[in-house]
Amino acid sequence: MSAPKVVIIGAGIVGANLADELTARGWTDVTVLDRGPLPRTGGSTSHAPGLVFQTNAAKAMTDFARYTVEKLLSLDCFLQVGGMEVATTPARWEDLKRKHGWATSWGVPGSLIDADECVRRWPLLDGSRIFGALHVPTDGLARAAKAVEVLASRATALGARFIGSTRVTDVLQERGRVTGVRTDQGDFPADVVVSCAGFWGREIGAMAGMDVPLLPLAHQYAKTGQVAELVGRNTETVEASLPILRHQDQDLYFREHVDRLGIGSYAHRPMPVEESTLDPAVTETAMPSMLPFTEDDFTPSWEESKLLLPALGGTKVEEGFNGIFSFTPDGQSLVGESADVRGFWLAEAIWVTHSAGIAKAVAELLVDGHSQVDTHDIDVHRFEEVQLAPSYVHETAQQNFVEVYDILHPLQPKLSPRDLRVTPFHARQRELGAVFLEAGGWERPHWFEANAPLLEKLPQDALPPARDAWSAQFHSPIAAAEAWHTRNGVALYDMTPLKRVEISGPGSLEFLQSLTTNQLDKSVGSVTYTLMLDNAGGIRSDVTVARLEPELFQVGINGNIDVDHFVKHAPVGVRVRDTTGGTCCVGVWGPLARELVQPLSREDFSHTGLKYFRARRARIAGVPVVAMRLSYVGELGWEVYTSADNGLRLWDALWAAGQPLGVIAAGRAAFNSLRLEKGYRLWGTDMTTEHDPYEAGVDFAVRPAKGDFLGRDALEGRTPARRLRCLTVDDGRTVVLGKEPVFVDGVAAGYVTSAAYGYTVGRPIAYAWLPASADVGRSMEIEYFGRRVAATVAAEPLVDPGMERIRR
Repeated sequence: MSAPKVVIIGAGIVGANLADELTARGWTDVTVLDRGPLPRTGGSTSHAPGLVFQTNAAKAMTDFARYTVEKLLSLDCFLQVGGMEVATTPARWEDLKRKHGWATSWGVPGSLIDADECVRRWPLLDGSRIFGALHVPTDGLARAAKAVEVLASRATALGARFIGSTRVTDVLQERGRVTGVRTDQGDFPADVVVSCAGFWGREIGAMAGMDVPLLPLAHQYAKTGQVAELVGRNTETVEASLPILRHQDQDLYFREHVDRLGIGSYAHRPMPVEESTLDPAVTETAMPSMLPFTEDDFTPSWEESKLLLPALGGTKVEEGFNGIFSFTPDGQSLVGESADVRGFWLAEAIWVTHSAGIAKAVAELLVDGHSQVDTHDIDVHRFEEVQLAPSYVHETAQQNFVEVYDILHPLQPKLSPRDLRVTPFHARQRELGAVFLEAGGWERPHWFEANAPLLEKLPQDALPPARDAWSAQFHSPIAAAEAWHTRNGVALYDMTPLKRVEISGPGSLEFLQSLTTNQLDKSVGSVTYTLMLDNAGGIRSDVTVARLEPELFQVGINGNIDVDHFVKHAPVGVRVRDTTGGTCCVGVWGPLARELVQPLSREDFSHTGLKYFRARRARIAGVPVVAMRLSYVGELGWEVYTSADNGLRLWDALWAAGQPLGVIAAGRAAFNSLRLEKGYRLWGTDMTTEHDPYEAGVDFAVRPAKGDFLGRDALEGRTPARRLRCLTVDDGRTVVLGKEPVFVDGVAAGYVTSAAYGYTVGRPIAYAWLPASADVGRSMEIEYFGRRVAATVAAEPLVDPGMERIRR
């Protein structure tokens, strides 16, 4: 079969990389179009300063940046001068210790250096102002404009065409598939169209009917006059030799331009840009991506620059511009295929740092059907519908600009917008003093202040130790009381935000069987935990499937990416419907759960009447519900679903009936601790497409004998070289938060995924990816803010390994 015909919109660093990656894989019928002239098209690539700092909180983004460095080095388009991020405050110095941990976790060489070493490497620095720096020797400067020319030449040699001064005016489609693009120079037929249009991406997406959650924003970049201390260091050919420098405490970065310095600033007000107002003309002195420099906005940054680099006092800002970049609601890129127009793809909001890596991932998705690096963090379908609203994108993208260099805690919530999505129980939760954090637009209680008095009644051995300042943020010891009452009494958990779809119609069983690993051909009322794999055997999701009728299934999923996957594969006659917003769910869990529920219903909620992993329709206090005998906290109980209009009545009935039993409302903090004690994995955190079921310890959900399913053949003959392991922290008090490196015999060998204090077991827990040889009882160390903490591999689950509690 011949390779498809591809049109790439945008000939910048992303589009050129994608053309190169596709043609290298044999897809040679590739046309790259750009509204600007070639090779300097006037997009963001044309003015990008080119700084590549590889280390990122997200493993995938670090992997993408590392590949970009490797590729650009091979093209002689990268100056590997290294990178330094300096700390001028104690908080930033601690943050650099955390970032050094990320670098170690993701395999990026780096070290923390003191102020004297900083000055040795960067003589213009005022060493008295800094505590030290994170130094990464493999960081450096991308020569983006040159790279585009080299990549275009390579792709052209393999059959690609690059056409400039051609504006796309429409995306052509027929019966839900892309057929090409229309331009001011005529039509270009295509089987696949990929928008790599940068800040024009919203406009291109709209042509295909997509809401692209992207906001163009201007970012200041200035160049000084000649700096005496730089004279003679560099040449026009090799314009930089000092490490690229970030001063994140003041939202600044610096790089050399021979004997001048370039200064980038995020310290100014957000400056959103409307694409329709831009002059599309490109000349030697002007282009649409470069707006006039606003000197007043830069004045405070210039003063801060002179404090850090006193040598700048002998020069001045000679030129500058406000360059346009793309920002998104969560600061990540946008990659994926349209849900409505098959064959239309986005690869947007991608900076030079990650350009080659993400282009490679997109090429792999197109050619091979899977990417070697997990892409869920950048999947365009990760957003909820409410997060695609222009007002939401406008506000949150600007906030991401403001916070781009801020020290952010992993649990730190948005301050605005809030209360976008609230469950039917929200008013009652507020009455109980719920402390809400936000995810996917949902307000989710993490603990309840009403439970504070319960701490005084806890057994002494159930009280957790005091936390350090970092892990104590967005946390309360009240979670200990909520966990204890779940294990010893009964608690209500709001599980509404967990996404669910209804799959129905003729062939729905066969459809689900083809996409999942476990046997779903069971009786009505069955509930099955199963996986969805990609075609390489990687875990693309884990889901819970309840068979409510012969051709009606309720599927608990991980998000909109799963919805898109189901819709994309659904045959004619099978309906996929997101029911999350119209329904709600209460988790009723604890050893007293049956005593609470049974008196409210005529249905049999005994162990034999409704067995573990079974579901049934019932009425509780007159409210029609679907009760599923599941428990993600490892205790007796049910997930109880009803329609949103009945939700408050259900909550009030359960709450009133539970008062004699001491019922409490409990939040996500307790939930996370309890699920880790039970060894339950969290997809997207503990396992992704980069892991197979045997490595992740969920192979019990794989039934190859059931017949063919997506990814089945790829699992044959697998021998895990690594495994997800449970660790307990030996000192009993250090609570890590995730992404910390793990050392085995003194060598960095893995990293932490999920972590929490185990209130039942009385010690901190961390799950981590480790070599398969790291067996139970093996000692190792977790690096936490620069210090090593001893830990031990433990047998899992830590609580109730015989499942007696959950099967009462």
